[in-house]
Amino acid sequence: MASLTSLISSPPSSTNNIFPKRTSQLSAPIGRLQTLRKSQLAVTCKSSNGRSDPSAASRRDVLLGLGAGLYGAGAFVTDPFSAAFARPIDGPSQDVCKLATPSPGNPLQIECCPPAMAGRESKPFQFPSPSEPKRIRRPAHLASQDKEYVEKYKLAMKRMKCLPPEDPRSFFQQAKVHCAYCNGSYVQSSHTNLGLQIHFSWLFLPFHRMYLHFYERILGSLIQDPTFALPFWNWDHEDGMAIAEMFKDPESPLFDGLRNVHHLPSNKPLDLRWDRVTEDKPFERIRDDNYARVYELMVSGAQRRLEFFGPKYRAGDPPPAGGGGTSERLHNMAHLWTGGHNQQFGEDMGNFYSAGRDPIFYVHHCNVDRLWNVWKTIGGFRFDFDDYDYLNTSFLFYDENSDLIKIKVKDVLDPQALGLEYEDRPIPWRNSRPVPTAANAARTATAAAFGGPAEAQAAVGPRFPLVLEKVTTVMVPRPKKGRTAKEKSAASEILVVEGIELEGDKVVQFEVVINDDPDNPSGPSNSEFAGSFLNIPHVHGNNGHNKFVTGLRMDITELLEDIGAENDDQIQVTLVPKKSDGPVTIGGLKIEYSS
Repeated sequence: MASLTSLISSPPSSTNNIFPKRTSQLSAPIGRLQTLRKSQLAVTCKSSNGRSDPSAASRRDVLLGLGAGLYGAGAFVTDPFSAAFARPIDGPSQDVCKLATPSPGNPLQIECCPPAMAGRESKPFQFPSPSEPKRIRRPAHLASQDKEYVEKYKLAMKRMKCLPPEDPRSFFQQAKVHCAYCNGSYVQSSHTNLGLQIHFSWLFLPFHRMYLHFYERILGSLIQDPTFALPFWNWDHEDGMAIAEMFKDPESPLFDGLRNVHHLPSNKPLDLRWDRVTEDKPFERIRDDNYARVYELMVSGAQRRLEFFGPKYRAGDPPPAGGGGTSERLHNMAHLWTGGHNQQFGEDMGNFYSAGRDPIFYVHHCNVDRLWNVWKTIGGFRFDFDDYDYLNTSFLFYDENSDLIKIKVKDVLDPQALGLEYEDRPIPWRNSRPVPTAANAARTATAAAFGGPAEAQAAVGPRFPLVLEKVTTVMVPRPKKGRTAKEKSAASEILVVEGIELEGDKVVQFEVVINDDPDNPSGPSNSEFAGSFLNIPHVHGNNGHNKFVTGLRMDITELLEDIGAENDDQIQVTLVPKKSDGPVTIGGLKIEYSS
């Protein structure tokens, strides 16, 4: 490993002597310049801080062996029958990449496309050599105390930001990767009339793992350190909920000027239930609610892989709409909470098109990636998909040698095969199962015992579709009550909010509670809290059309047990709107079962 002194004295290079040397294919010029002022998008060597701002527990609670992979490089065998009818997404088209916009009809045009890929042959992904040292990701709040590590990280970022903007390894280009894949620039290679979207489906987790892999290796190559690893924002532990100190120095290349200034102090923990208004909640309340939310989205609400990963997405399918699995819903609030509160489109972190411009984006996603590993250790039915289309879906990335690489989902299911490990951390939220309110703790298991107000509301009933402008309560019939343990093991009970219609470029959020007081709805620390919906602004769909219809799925199997409602014929569901930037229409509510 190179010493810090030698790294500082040696300039960045387009090649390195640590990673295997390959012939660079970088020759095409950058595409059309975006009409947005370059000073707002590009981070140049002249600005050291890289701001986009144009103005200046028990043993059980400790996760062990995260590097122990479930899949090896040769673990998958092609089923000829499956392959004959397969529809894996074969990456983005290399010939089509569109200008993006933060909002339909907005004259602001953003060039999110990488250096031209047309006619360029991609190389298949190669696993790191087993002889390469492991990259170990550490919690950001602890890594901030390691002065040598922080200086190396800053140097790597500075060198990435100093690369020519047309270099695909540059921060300018790396930041655009998220925009291209997430904001309507790319189309499917085999269906160029359909956009390619990596959010809101089973591709969310593997895509971002790929993105982090190449980004991290580029940084390591620039400082000639193959062991360099990104830190992770350990927001699922009380010690790591605040933004780490290393990201707060305005003169550092790790700083981004478009963050919410109210959330920079060291005593400001990430609030996974932030309502965009309240800034004075006690730390203990935020911590407890955060733990309960992580428990909901990792344990009680994520007992099945379809609920955790999100819906399936195959070649020829239209871009998936908002919602996604619990893994994605868990990650959403950090984007909104971190992004600039006074920016028109929530830049940087608060909008898909600009999120990659903030170095903390990658650190946030490292924790999301880590929690994917954690989820698989909880047990039950928590394991990766073995669907042929899922395993063989591929994407294109530039690597540390500026080569264009095609990588498949099956290549990234084992972090250890990628040379990656996470430092073990306590997971206190495993003991944060919510508790019922006093009313439900004492009630008998009959619908009548819940009282009359719900029945009276059901009699007049709100009619769907409805615009959610106020707290709204609905009685939802259950197809089956009193399910046995065997039935619950075979299928989870899912509450579905369907026909959620909204504009994709608007922040929209609401919460859902069950058998609760509509005048004083519970929060995540109570069992009655079923979940929430939050849309992070982005341009969705094709041809600039941004109104879309989606849904929200919540596993309520454990919730019904905790509130004593397993034998009820119906449940009272209350929708609680939060501060939003646009209207949201609800199409209906129903219960179904997921195996």
